[in-house]
Amino acid sequence: MIPKRPFSDIDWLQTPDVVRRYIVTLERMLHEMDKRIESHEKRLENLEVRNKKTSHNSSKPPSSDPPFSRKKRKQKKSGKTKGGQIGHEPNQRQLLPPTQSHLLMPKQCFCGHSQFDPQKMRPFYVHQHIELPMIEMEISHYILQKCNCPNCGKTIKAELPQDKTTGYGPRFTAFIGELSGIKAMSRNDVKQICGSVLGVSIATGTIQKLIDRVSQAIFPVYARIGQVARQFWCNYIDETSWFKENNLHWLWAMVNERVAFYRLDSHRSKAAFEELIQDWNGILISDGYGLYRKWINRQTCLAHLIRKADALTERKKRDLRYFGGIVSAMLRRLVSFAKEPPEPKQWSEFYRSFLFTISLWETDDTDAGKLARQIRREMDSLWTFLDHQGIEPTNNRAERALRFGVLWRKRSLGTQSEKGNQWVERILSLRETCRLKARQTFPVLVNCVKSYFQNSQPDLCWI
Repeated sequence: MIPKRPFSDIDWLQTPDVVRRYIVTLERMLHEMDKRIESHEKRLENLEVRNKKTSHNSSKPPSSDPPFSRKKRKQKKSGKTKGGQIGHEPNQRQLLPPTQSHLLMPKQCFCGHSQFDPQKMRPFYVHQHIELPMIEMEISHYILQKCNCPNCGKTIKAELPQDKTTGYGPRFTAFIGELSGIKAMSRNDVKQICGSVLGVSIATGTIQKLIDRVSQAIFPVYARIGQVARQFWCNYIDETSWFKENNLHWLWAMVNERVAFYRLDSHRSKAAFEELIQDWNGILISDGYGLYRKWINRQTCLAHLIRKADALTERKKRDLRYFGGIVSAMLRRLVSFAKEPPEPKQWSEFYRSFLFTISLWETDDTDAGKLARQIRREMDSLWTFLDHQGIEPTNNRAERALRFGVLWRKRSLGTQSEKGNQWVERILSLRETCRLKARQTFPVLVNCVKSYFQNSQPDLCWI
């Protein structure tokens, strides 16, 4: 829009034609420059918003935050000294069953007496000393014999026992699986550990064969975890990127308070989601991804909305900062209702105030209006946690379950085959499920490998 000229129409008509044409040209140039400046300002603002994104105001993981931009936490001064306080509950070292015991007798009293009756001795303290013994591997040689049959003359050869054909026992195989999967160590690191600690020289190709055996051995556990997850009444579901041979894949996680089930798929689509859940139809806790919004009974992640509101508080425009601050405070108060359910009057006041605030900004064409419209679309799934006990108002459970997979992906750059994908989804499911149940992973792996060698079913009662 060309600005109004600071002179009358009569003055304009009295101006020479050459000057008028020159003024019109200048006005047109100024108008184009204003439009260009406006577009550049919007572009700069978008770049600044993108550059300021952290895990606190977006969906970026905490590991992506640069160390120099991390905010210092304000520590409350309690007036107490650092360390354990007087009267706190002790966290003493647990006494383990001893492999050997030594009775220590007093040598001499302060008065000089040194002869004491052993029958009158009584224990007053147990000092536990723990040491790692020198590891000596159990190595068995099976020397196969052959001979000629005295009846027909044919050569007869001995055969190995069924459980000895692999060359590596269940515990050693499970140990390789523990290092490679539970600790996500590289093949070369596993090779170095075996050589340095165990004194066993092993090739990386052999390590891969042992990992494949562990993957096959834990498949019954993986299948059972998936069955339990698809029968549970509520699940936290999230997904993150993965790479197979440098091609984009997606690691899906289906988590609840009992188990954690993972699946790798080449798509982030409705078909991949349905393949993950199959016939499950419980309560879904997720972020605002469009695929999840079509679920009937759902709790949306309030943490995602809070981070978006916090991002608005860092904008230059005052109205955006104002709206972001109000919505962030309201959503945080809504989250607090998970621990302290509101009274009917308290909830009614909050509900009216929340709807009024959203309605005021719903038609706005800025990012504030965009957030308000998103909240309006998610309105029915904002407070499902108030109607169902045991549901959290955020999807943090699924995000925490994916964190180890994300770190694994960053270290290994993904997988190279379908077999590798199966290993990742199976070992992640076992690892996280054991963590949820406070169960050690190595005994589970040993049981699975033993059952695999014996062609029997592993113990699944703990799932």
